[in-house]
Amino acid sequence: MDMGLLGRIAVVTGASRGIGLAVVRALVAEGATVVAGARRSSPELDELAAGGAVRVHLVDLATPDGPAALVERAGERVDILVNNVGSAPARTGGFGSVTDEMWLGTLNLNLLAAVRATRAALPLMLAAGGGSIVTISSVNSVLADPAVIDYCAAKAALANFCKSLAREVGGRGVRVNTVSPGPVATDLWLGSDGVAATVSRATGADPASVVDAAAGSSVTGRFSTPEEVAAAVVLLAGDRSGNITGADLRVDGGMVPTW
Repeated sequence: MDMGLLGRIAVVTGASRGIGLAVVRALVAEGATVVAGARRSSPELDELAAGGAVRVHLVDLATPDGPAALVERAGERVDILVNNVGSAPARTGGFGSVTDEMWLGTLNLNLLAAVRATRAALPLMLAAGGGSIVTISSVNSVLADPAVIDYCAAKAALANFCKSLAREVGGRGVRVNTVSPGPVATDLWLGSDGVAATVSRATGADPASVVDAAAGSSVTGRFSTPEEVAAAVVLLAGDRSGNITGADLRVDGGMVPTW
């Protein structure tokens, strides 16, 4: 199925691994050119760049100027912005252990990086009369979890920001949507410093048991794959979803049972 992305220019944040890397691959497969931003590249991203459809820009997206610098690399045209960069540090010491510095760091990367990238890309989209902004949110925007309390708050703010912006710019041709994954099989969960390993060190539980418990909270009984999340991004980015805006598409295996 043609998703209407041939020749489009996309900017993707947090693009070197996990969901971001899968999004870059999926957009390239649909014929888009991608400006990919990350603090460090990866062999997989470098391989995509060698094919000519990806331009890698090494940038710290947690800095005030980083997101705009990435968008600037796209030139005078941005058709698609994918706000993906983020982190979900496990807070095994409880609410009282989460310092102001931790709160500010989480809000900065999970909320303000998207706000800043959007602020940079939106004028180009409005001038062109159209564009699509897809932001990776989380089921934790509505599913409160004290183990990632600051992440939950940041994602709730991010989801609300996107819905508000969708109402402002929808009449001018720019669509704003979110994709909310549940647990995804990436380093954020499964890496040596990921959620499962962090919880394991704090509780003594086997990391595999932590993963099994998280997977068991979904109807399907498994983590989503980065490719499944990327497929949702591609759907919302392209012309097939031309009248969808202000929406949130969950990729969570039925974890959140509400409508």
